[in-house]
Amino acid sequence: MVFLVALAGMFAASLRAASDTASGDALPRNPTPQEEEALAKAEQLLLKECMEDKGFEYWIAIEEPQPETKDHRYVIDDPDWAEKHGYGSELQRERAELREKDPNRVYFESLPEERRADALRAANGPQPVGLRATTPDGMSLDRSDQGCTSQAQRELYGDLPAWFQARVTVDSLPEIRYQRVIGDPRYKEAAKPWAACMSAAGHEYATPLELRDALPPPEAPMPKEDEVDLATAEARCAVESGFADVVADLDSHYAGELRREYASALAEKRRLQLDALPRAYSVIGENAEEAPGGGE
Repeated sequence: MVFLVALAGMFAASLRAASDTASGDALPRNPTPQEEEALAKAEQLLLKECMEDKGFEYWIAIEEPQPETKDHRYVIDDPDWAEKHGYGSELQRERAELREKDPNRVYFESLPEERRADALRAANGPQPVGLRATTPDGMSLDRSDQGCTSQAQRELYGDLPAWFQARVTVDSLPEIRYQRVIGDPRYKEAAKPWAACMSAAGHEYATPLELRDALPPPEAPMPKEDEVDLATAEARCAVESGFADVVADLDSHYAGELRREYASALAEKRRLQLDALPRAYSVIGENAEEAPGGGE
């Protein structure tokens, strides 16, 4: 999603904390997928109300997951999926087309330039000041504590600074985990038999990362037959060489490590989410007539 939808969830990760961490210790439970959907819908409803109060149209847009989409971040390990989708370039193009048709994006681009600036200020606040969060690597992120995005999150979660900091921290963890996995000597060692398998199939790549860097962009992909052939070889070699098992183990190991390192941020985010559920259900109940994709 773009424009206001992106602003409403500007620090969301492609993975939820539920998939990042194992349950246990003293951490509060993860919200269920249905509860997370309720929180997202309530935030959208609050954002819609605020933007309309400021004179702008807004369409509620909750991004629907694509059932065929899979996260093959380290390596494709499903030969059947690879044979059907290759590297998923068609799925990526479908997502791009949906983003182009997003009603909030269409509406925003239809506004005169001055009104666009007003809409951004209404959503984001006048300047990125008032909220500051620190990422795990020490970088400071600033955001306005004004505007409809902050107003909606404040109304939903109560303690906006705490929510902003917890979300920034937790949403940084998937990338940290990824970097730890690919930097682990066990990853590099396990890649060697995978590379030998790929070489035997006529594809010279030292790691899946090197292969991905060599792929053309989704908007100008290689011929589908070549894409499928390469992806299928990657998946078959990942399974046969044991590489897929190694990266799965490493991913689980570092997920647990990060859960322990950032337990306080994970606990804070989950606590704020669980505490916000009654407010979310109240907002949804008060707006029961709103269609998920409607703007009226």
